[in-house]
Amino acid sequence: MRIRSFLQHDLAQLTELTIETFGPFHEDSFRPLVGELVFANQHGTWREDYVKQVAELHDPDQHRYIAVAELNDTTAGYVAWSVEPARKNGSITILAVAARHRQQGVGAALCEHAFSAMRGLGAEVVMIGTGGDGFHAPARALYETLGCTPLPVTVYYREL
Repeated sequence: MRIRSFLQHDLAQLTELTIETFGPFHEDSFRPLVGELVFANQHGTWREDYVKQVAELHDPDQHRYIAVAELNDTTAGYVAWSVEPARKNGSITILAVAARHRQQGVGAALCEHAFSAMRGLGAEVVMIGTGGDGFHAPARALYETLGCTPLPVTVYYREL
């Protein structure tokens, strides 16, 4: 596996990977759980939201970075992170691994790469967030194997 810095020509492929990775959460987990009104209000434009978000993830002048993992000359996944130098904090923004490359250590390698880069930028603490639903169970398991401590948080939605 090769992990390298983001290049502008990666943008379309990483956007597509993000949509493929998180589409099942939005359509198969979140939508049925909260219903159509809440879904439309909170994530009804999730595809377009990712197009915008992924385009803004890499901006070193703003302390935002992306690293891309490649296996056999194909994109296996990517990690995006940011650092707040004054607070010595880092944050994983997105971790996405292509379905065919999951359970091969790609996610762990990407996180460790980001952790190392954050340490190099002066961060002492990292925060990674994920969902408490079944879709996000593999992410929770990964983060715990990396030594992260879960903080239980509950979010409620309701139609008005």
